[in-house]
Amino acid sequence: MRPTATVLTLARTLLVVAALPLTLGAQSSSGADRNATAIAAPTAARPFTVRVIGRGRPVLLIPGLMSGGDVWDATVAHFSGKHELHVVTLAGFAGVPAVPGPTFMTRARDALLAYVHERTLDRPIVVGHSLGGTLAFAMAAAAPNTLGGIMAVDGVPFIAALTDSTATEEGMRARVEPMRAMYATLSPTQLGMQTRLSLPTLMRDTTQRSRGGRWAEGSDPATVGQAMAEMMTTDLRGRLGAVRMPVLLMMAAGAFPTPEFRNVMQQRYAAQLVAVLLAELVVAERGYHFIMLDDPTFFHATLERFLASAIACTTSTRATSGPCRR
Repeated sequence: MRPTATVLTLARTLLVVAALPLTLGAQSSSGADRNATAIAAPTAARPFTVRVIGRGRPVLLIPGLMSGGDVWDATVAHFSGKHELHVVTLAGFAGVPAVPGPTFMTRARDALLAYVHERTLDRPIVVGHSLGGTLAFAMAAAAPNTLGGIMAVDGVPFIAALTDSTATEEGMRARVEPMRAMYATLSPTQLGMQTRLSLPTLMRDTTQRSRGGRWAEGSDPATVGQAMAEMMTTDLRGRLGAVRMPVLLMMAAGAFPTPEFRNVMQQRYAAQLVAVLLAELVVAERGYHFIMLDDPTFFHATLERFLASAIACTTSTRATSGPCRR
């Protein structure tokens, strides 16, 4: 199917929306924090902070651009009785100090994998939202035998291909450099003001939208621009052939304007998973980009099913030395 000009215009809008998520979650509950352990302020070697909550099979929760770990608060409340949750906030986002460096995505990927090894986490399952979902794919591609599964929440291996199926990393670089430079000139206040314009397309819940700008104002604009530029010029699709762990990609369809547009985008999301052996695409019909906040019942049910499947797959793989199948 070839999308019409109108669909392509809307797809370009989706690209902007998908690249600009915010932390809109409820504030951290004191009950969760009482049982949490925390890693100190971010460093060049570890450009993120972590809260560890609960007991059980380890799960890493990685938020998206400008988001803090508290975007997962409802998920933590739902799953901490059964899983050990490692709740990440990346440096430069949502009040966590920035750690400037030559790269954002590669450094975050390598540091997250180093954290898994240092903590001797046994085949953890990684759940990432938006940018965090792209990082989950990057971790899986770089260390296909380290993780037990990944669930990407409206985050894909190559976001540019959602709007242009012919997009390449090299072709995108010239297009994103002006954006990166522009973000570096913004103040946190300006970043918050700009971000508020996108909130109605990111979230259904108006009470959550009202808080979004304040979270954006806690982010470092230069880091935001760098992260966006690298995400839009990182194509992981061809690097996923060795991935044998279960992979679930959740597409947010609640803000799509027509069934025709939804169908086109579903095909494009599915095309991102062609190289993955154990891949599943799930469509969230009600949720906007922040599915876990817009439709937590659906999100938690899907995540619960995926966690059970991924854990069973890990057990099967150990027993048979081959990939399990759904």
